[in-house]
Amino acid sequence: MARLSTRPLALAAALLVALPGSASAASEAELTDLIRKLGERVDKLEKRNAERERQVGSGSANAAAPADLEKRVESLEQAQTDVNKGLESDNVSQYEPELTSRLKAVETDVLDMKKSAKTIEGLDGLKAGVSLTTVAQMPSGLPDGTADGNSQLNYRADVTAELPLEPIGNVDHKLFAHFRMGQGLGLNSAFSELGAFASAPNAVAFRASGASPDDSVAILGQAWYQASIPLPFGGFKPRSRETLELTFGKMDIFGFFDQNAAAGDESTQFLNSIFVHNPLLDAGGQIGVDANGFQPGFVASYLNETRKPESWRLSLGVFGTGEGANYQRFFSSPLIMAQAEASLRLYGLAGNYRLYGWNQGQGTQLDGFTAKQAGWGISADQRVGDGVTLFGRYGQMAKGSVPFDRALTLGIEFNGSYWDRGADALGVAAGWLQASGDYRAAGGSGDLNGDGTPDFTFTPNGAEKVAELYYRYRISPKFELSPDFQYVWRMGGNAGADNVSVLGLRAQLRY
Repeated sequence: MARLSTRPLALAAALLVALPGSASAASEAELTDLIRKLGERVDKLEKRNAERERQVGSGSANAAAPADLEKRVESLEQAQTDVNKGLESDNVSQYEPELTSRLKAVETDVLDMKKSAKTIEGLDGLKAGVSLTTVAQMPSGLPDGTADGNSQLNYRADVTAELPLEPIGNVDHKLFAHFRMGQGLGLNSAFSELGAFASAPNAVAFRASGASPDDSVAILGQAWYQASIPLPFGGFKPRSRETLELTFGKMDIFGFFDQNAAAGDESTQFLNSIFVHNPLLDAGGQIGVDANGFQPGFVASYLNETRKPESWRLSLGVFGTGEGANYQRFFSSPLIMAQAEASLRLYGLAGNYRLYGWNQGQGTQLDGFTAKQAGWGISADQRVGDGVTLFGRYGQMAKGSVPFDRALTLGIEFNGSYWDRGADALGVAAGWLQASGDYRAAGGSGDLNGDGTPDFTFTPNGAEKVAELYYRYRISPKFELSPDFQYVWRMGGNAGADNVSVLGLRAQLRY
């Protein structure tokens, strides 16, 4: 600073020397003012110089910053090394950085989510259904002393699941499972003991494998696989109108044969088994199912839809029967069924017509022995109005000695739209079961107390006749009530038997 303070005087002297002679005559005041201005400018320069020196000084004070920054970088590099080392192992350690533990936890959660997503994707298209059906029935006209001839109550629960599998080329395939459980046999055992042909006025009744009345056992009734192969082989699937379906496993035979739109579901339509299926196959025992009503089998079916919505189908099935229904002697004496069916349009209204025949390898004869039996049948349903469907079935034995050898059932179902109850339905049906010549010759018998010894015998004459009336009342989309009335004439073909009526109420929950 002392060096800079002499600058104004030296600069003033230099000016005096440099000025011309006329300038030396300038007044002293002017020179003093010039010197003052020069001094002010010098002071400003000195202040700027001092400010720059302070800035340089502060920069030297922060010279240690690069060293601290280097240490921080080294620390970060070490932390990154520890994280990478921890991530090399799937195990979680208490010595590894917290960041590593959190990354592993997030990775685990993501993997679990991916597994769940794959599981959900694998179940895409799954169809499941649950139903609970309860039936209460009160008979009138049964002989005194008839075992289980009083009012009866039973329930049945069914759970079904259908899972489509990933297609194989153009082939669609799926798995189907059906679980069933229930308690109570209803009036079926009482009618059977009296020698009735229509031995099941309550087709809903179910008790697993004849278990104790106190048991409510769930069984896997159906478990089958089905592949749908578009034809011709190797053709363009979207253009295909022909399909070959192959099904094998344990199944309900009536899901593939003798179907009927108006009379095929005892949980919502007619209760008596002679109206649910062909009486010769079901009540007559021609299908030879196991104690739970199912059997193993194989079905091959050809479906032609070239004139869709009209179509036709040919089906051939081979099923275990008798001991074969329990996976014994399946190939030695199976039940073989063939069916031809067509879906037609009568004045634009849908109808289904089925003609089928069967060969029973282990049919039970009247004398108790087994022998080959055969028969044929027809099942048809046709809409004749927006809410009216007619149905009919006929069956006839071609070979075998059985209690009744011909059966005819006819009926009609009205949709509730005619009385502003579109979800309701009214069904009326009548059945005729003709006693066979062998049965009339052998005579019939009845077991009132269920001890296995006939309590009376009779000479069959004519046919057993059955009528049924039901009304299905929709309370909610998941809950329905159905009052039901049945009337039986000449039970078992016995002209001397009292007529029997059965009043019932069915309740069903379905999801």
